[in-house]
Amino acid sequence: MSLYENILEGKDKISLVGLGYVGMPIAVAFAKKAKVIGYDLNAAKIAMYRSGIDPTNEVGNEVIKNTTVEFTSDAARLKEAKFHIVAVPTPVNDDHTPDLTPVEGASKILGQNLTKGSVVVFESTVYPGVTEDICVPILEKESGLKCGVDFKIGYSPERINPGDKVHRLETIVKIVSGMDEETLDIVAKVYELVVEAGVHRAQSIKVAEAAKVIENSQRDINIAFMNELSIIFNRMGIDTKSVLEAAGTKWNFLKFYPGLVGGHCIGVDPYYLTYKAEELGYHSQIILSGRRINDDMGRYVAESLVKNLIKSDLHVKGAKVAILGFTFKENCPDTRNTKVIDIYKELGEYGIKPIVVDPAADAREAQQLYGITFDTMDAVKDMDAVIIAVAHSQFLEFDKKTISGFYNPAHKKKVLVDIKGIFNREEYASEDFLYWRL
Repeated sequence: MSLYENILEGKDKISLVGLGYVGMPIAVAFAKKAKVIGYDLNAAKIAMYRSGIDPTNEVGNEVIKNTTVEFTSDAARLKEAKFHIVAVPTPVNDDHTPDLTPVEGASKILGQNLTKGSVVVFESTVYPGVTEDICVPILEKESGLKCGVDFKIGYSPERINPGDKVHRLETIVKIVSGMDEETLDIVAKVYELVVEAGVHRAQSIKVAEAAKVIENSQRDINIAFMNELSIIFNRMGIDTKSVLEAAGTKWNFLKFYPGLVGGHCIGVDPYYLTYKAEELGYHSQIILSGRRINDDMGRYVAESLVKNLIKSDLHVKGAKVAILGFTFKENCPDTRNTKVIDIYKELGEYGIKPIVVDPAADAREAQQLYGITFDTMDAVKDMDAVIIAVAHSQFLEFDKKTISGFYNPAHKKKVLVDIKGIFNREEYASEDFLYWRL
C-alpha cells in the first residue's frame, strides 16, 4: 500500500513544521482530509492554538477551536508522521544575504525525528539548490538515513497571501516537485486532497524553487517601476493614481501601483535570487535596481512629509505626527519586515517622534521587533500631520470630518499623507488640507 493510500485511510499522518501565516492554514486544510500533527518550537504559539486562538487571523478562532490538528511543541511527535511539510520563514540578514537559519534549524529538528519511508516537502521560499544542497545533507546527518533510499524529498512553494480571503491555499494552483517520478506522484496526489485549483508538476525541484523566487521578484520590479513613476510625476505636479487610471484603460496595461514593499516575500525573495547569481559570477542589474528603489521609499515618504510641513509654515523638529497603520499590508497583523518602520526612523532623523496606531497589528510583535508601543486612536488629536500608511478597513471608514478632528484646530493647513491613495484626492484638495500621496 502506498504512502498516499495510508494517509487517506488514516494509517499515516502528515506533519507541518512551522505554524505561522503559511504553515497553520496548510495544517488546518489537511486536517479535513487526514490526520495532522502541527509542530512549532514556539510553545506560547502552540498554547494559543490549543486554546482556540488564531493569532494570525488567517482562518479565525472558530476554525482553530474545531480543527483536528494535533498542535504540539514536542518535536518527538514528528516521528508519528510519514509525510512532512516544512513551512518556516526564510528572511534576509542586514546585508541582504539569505538567512537560512530557520530552514536549517527545521531540517535539523525534523532529521532527528525522521523515520524510514518518509517524504519531506519544503515550502519555504529559497534560491534554486537549497533543498537538495543544504537541507538534504542536514536531514541525512541528523537522521542517519540516506535520501533516495530511506526517505524522499520534494518541494512545493507556498503561495498563500496573508490577509487575503479570496486567494487561499485551496484556490491557487500549487506547484509540486519531487526528487523522482514516484515522489512527484505522491506529493502531487497529497496536495490534490486540499488544493481545488489543482497542481502543476514541475520538471524538477530546482525548477520549482526558481519558479517561486521569480514570482515575487517580478512583482517587486513592477512595483519599483510604479514607485519611480510616482517620484517623477510628483516632481511634475501630476497625480500618479490618475495617470495609472488613464493608462489602465488599455487592455494589456499591467495594473500595479506604487507603495511600500515589505513583508516576508516580495521585499525578501529577490535577494535570494541575486545572491545565487552573485555566487555564479553574475551581478543582477534589473532586480537589484528595483530593490534599491523600493527599499528607499520609506525615506522618500518621510522627506515628502517634512517638505509639506515646511510648506504649511509648521515647525519640523518636534512636530506632532501620527502614523496610522504599521503592518506590511492591510487587514493583516503581521509586522515582520514592514517598511513603515523606515518612515518612523527617517522622521526621527528630523527630530520627530511619531505616535503609531494600528488596531490590526500584533502589538507584542511590534514591541519585540522594533521597540514600538502602539497608541490608540484617542491619542490622534492636535496633530501637525497624519500619515495613513496602511489601508486597513477601519481607516477606509474615515470621512473628512473625522480626519479633520485629528489636527490642531489652529493650523491653517492640515498635512495629510495618504500613501495608498485610499481617499478621494479632489475632496481634500481644499484650502484647509495639504494632501499628498504616492
